[in-house]
Amino acid sequence: MSTRAGDVVIGVDMGTTATKVVAYTPDGRQLASSSHGYPLDEPHPGHAEQDPHAILGAVYEGLREVVAEIGTPRIAGVSFSSAMHSLMALDVELQPLTPVVTWADTRAASQADRVRASAGGLALHRRTGTPVHPMSPLTKLMWFRDQEPRIRQAAAFWVGIKDWVLLRMCGALVVDHSLASASGLMDIHRLEWDREALHLAGIRADQLPELVPTTTVLDELTDEAAAATGLPLATAVVVGAGDGPLANLGVGAVRPGVAACSIGTSGALRVAVDRPAVDPRGGVFCYALTEDRWVIGGAINNGGVVLDWVRSEIAGSEVPTPQLLDEAAAVPAGSGGLLMLPYLLSERAPHWSSVARGAYVGLTRAHKREHLVRAAVEGVALQLSLVLHSMRAAGLEIDEIRATGGVMQHPLWQQTLADALGSPVGMLEEQEGSGFGAALLGMQALGLIESIDVAADLIPVSHEIRNRAADAAVYATLRPLFDELYDALLAANTRLQKLAPSLPLA
Repeated sequence: MSTRAGDVVIGVDMGTTATKVVAYTPDGRQLASSSHGYPLDEPHPGHAEQDPHAILGAVYEGLREVVAEIGTPRIAGVSFSSAMHSLMALDVELQPLTPVVTWADTRAASQADRVRASAGGLALHRRTGTPVHPMSPLTKLMWFRDQEPRIRQAAAFWVGIKDWVLLRMCGALVVDHSLASASGLMDIHRLEWDREALHLAGIRADQLPELVPTTTVLDELTDEAAAATGLPLATAVVVGAGDGPLANLGVGAVRPGVAACSIGTSGALRVAVDRPAVDPRGGVFCYALTEDRWVIGGAINNGGVVLDWVRSEIAGSEVPTPQLLDEAAAVPAGSGGLLMLPYLLSERAPHWSSVARGAYVGLTRAHKREHLVRAAVEGVALQLSLVLHSMRAAGLEIDEIRATGGVMQHPLWQQTLADALGSPVGMLEEQEGSGFGAALLGMQALGLIESIDVAADLIPVSHEIRNRAADAAVYATLRPLFDELYDALLAANTRLQKLAPSLPLA
């Protein structure tokens, strides 16, 4: 059914710390890959920025290396994935006025708090699908309005990093519905820019890229892109989507009822649905994948990074992580009445708060190192269980959970997640991720596959971790207490946040 001469699509996954470029065939075989990193700059507390030229260079270098390895005759096209929630200003000549402000940037915390506390904050979340949070381009635009009026005055356009890379590669200023649905600026029910959000941001619709479906094909490269990559000028480029929705596609969790759970440094739980929705309390996001497929769920800031901190600062970095986890596995579920709130990097879903702080609650002299380690693992799993509860509150039925991520190699993480979620968890044989998802989306757009639904068959589950009834009951009892502790400590954490700049760390 292909309308293209080649049978290979190159997925370009523009991540937070690196861009990975991988070539795939329609049966899921990987032919070539390349990865190039770049720094995340933190020039001021709360700022997290990147050089757009460094990211463009990584895209060009990766494409050039993959193209050189497989040759151009087999290439049907290139398709993109990108980290979500980025923002940068362009001048009238379409040149960057600012660095890329990334999802990890929290400078807009006060703007987010102000909107969340307003009467229309939850309604805005329900219309746009994006939680009101400092990660959101909406709140970042409010920060520029309040703090950088000269940049705001000089900015002709506001774009995300993938929008700018596509502009340089194809000469078109467009944003896909997936990344737009993560901006806080697009009405996900009408697929158009939201008038109230634009008013809050202080910008006009014509200062944003043209909204297009994720399967939109741009049919020609610029001379610059062709020269930099070795691709022919007539190479098809599929606009692609955000890395969150594409991660679901990349692990085969694309059909309704199949959730993808990933725990690496951070974590996420997402499920694909056929229409947009948000839970009544606004605990989850809703982002587009295709015109008839949406991804609902929540990301958490604190995954494996929590255990890294415990190992470094409590156990001692000389102790291997597997040894710590083996010791903790001998402790019964519930860690002897010890709970850890794992909010070392504040938190996103389902509270979406920049105020949240970590804490051990219930600590006694009887608790040992293994209890503290197990409580850290349980805290991450319980946070994901709150996300699952919010997803079900949005009316979603979750029939299957597929898990991936670096920390999930250890049995304690696997079993604790299954028990805390109260559901069997399928472990995947391979973990292809967002780059494979981008390639599959590109294959559908270019007519190489019938539907992205083939992903479920291309990524099989290797084995299933069944939840243990007794331990699942312990976590079901602890979950409401764990949830209530966020509110119970909110006032104290707010006061501590204000005091923190005046308190020395050492």
